[in-house]
Amino acid sequence: SSHLYTALGHFTDSCSSHPLYVPEELEEKDALGVRRAALRRLQAELGISQDQISIKDIIFITRKYHKCQSDAIWGEHEIAYLLLVRKDLMLNPDTREVKRCCYMSQKDVQELLDREARGEEKITPWFRSMIEDFLFPWWPHLEDVSSFVEPDKIYGL
Repeated sequence: SSHLYTALGHFTDSCSSHPLYVPEELEEKDALGVRRAALRRLQAELGISQDQISIKDIIFITRKYHKCQSDAIWGEHEIAYLLLVRKDLMLNPDTREVKRCCYMSQKDVQELLDREARGEEKITPWFRSMIEDFLFPWWPHLEDVSSFVEPDKIYGL
């Protein structure tokens, strides 16, 4: 989208939590603050209303440190929380945040990576990393991701 600073025109993950510096979103137990922030951002970015989703629907899996340049000025340097929602939801994306969105199968995601490799698509570095390091290994187990939940681990440090 044209008002974002990083990775304009790149394909990326569904939503980022970006907690605010307020007590409700800083609560660390069970990543409750980050999950509250994700609820807020799901509404703001994807138009998922609060009556469709609750804090219990958001599964905190693990965290990953990443640092990458987006362009000559902007980049990312953060510890990202990997959250998962498995639920049918109605989307109403904010066009200032999202140019287009789609649900993707594992095959669709692999084809996206292949298009990127051929220079036909741009993908954010963090999304590519999340796909390769986490999503593909998890995909066969999405019915029960409990074996992948690592709340005390930060990958990449």
